[in-house]
Amino acid sequence: MSVIRVLSGRAWVWSFLGMFLVWLVTAVYTGGKGSADVITAALSFATFTVIVGIGQMFVITTGPGNVDLSIPSTIALSGAVAMKLMGSSNDMLAIGLAASLGCGLAVGIFNYLLIRVLRIPPIIATLSSSFLILSTAIAYGRGLKIKPPPMLAEFTTAQVGGVPILAIVIILFAILMSVVLNRTVYGRSVLAIGQNMRAAWLAGINVERIRFMTYVLSALLAAICGFLLSGFSGGASLNMGQEYLLASIAVVVIGGTSVAGGKANVPGIWGAAMFMFLLVTMLNTLGASAGIRLIMTGLIIVAVITIAGGDEPQR
Repeated sequence: MSVIRVLSGRAWVWSFLGMFLVWLVTAVYTGGKGSADVITAALSFATFTVIVGIGQMFVITTGPGNVDLSIPSTIALSGAVAMKLMGSSNDMLAIGLAASLGCGLAVGIFNYLLIRVLRIPPIIATLSSSFLILSTAIAYGRGLKIKPPPMLAEFTTAQVGGVPILAIVIILFAILMSVVLNRTVYGRSVLAIGQNMRAAWLAGINVERIRFMTYVLSALLAAICGFLLSGFSGGASLNMGQEYLLASIAVVVIGGTSVAGGKANVPGIWGAAMFMFLLVTMLNTLGASAGIRLIMTGLIIVAVITIAGGDEPQR
């Protein structure tokens, strides 16, 4: 019973519970047919949501009002630049990855300058920059139809025992980022700033440097997502990051991170990403129309967020 009480007190547990329940309903409805394939597909698609979700989590954890809305456009720009530079050549993989990271670095710096120098609220700053970034991607990648290098395509789609290799890599990365969040000066500074920015400053934390690093981290992860997603999808497209705008925020909140800041959880992002994919799969399996799927998805996500809301951070 003590174990149950401890687990029930952890907000991220609810995301995994929701994931299991929607998978179970789908499996029962189909008589168990294709249940393993559904999990494999969920791991494949959830991987990309987890990548951007981790970056978004660090941004949201720094306190109320902090959010990165430029993630979709950064994904599009990164993918377009990488695909055009690589030109389907394995020999250009390193250059393509470097270019993607360069795009992410530039976006992160630009976002922070809007926030810090021009004093624009983060939600407005990142939304505004997203229009500029997407316009750049359109100008650069309009009509782009280049297949990814074979090595990139193989890496993003290969499986071992029904488990995507990319998912394994990102699980290891998530473990690393959990250590960064909870065991490093940077991670603890992010949590401290989210709990009380002034107290963190008085304690000697360079608040603005930490915020700068956080927005850059989010943009870099979005760029990496664009690079990998281009390989997985067979090429870059200007709208391939569109679904990650709300998804990157939803998985953070469902996964147990407080929107008020100061409280974050990395494992919960995996549970939330899997939950969201399996939820849509369940509704498709049950034959729900597009409109009903959207309504039900929204209602269920709101319910899970309400249940997993957790405690407010201390002020």
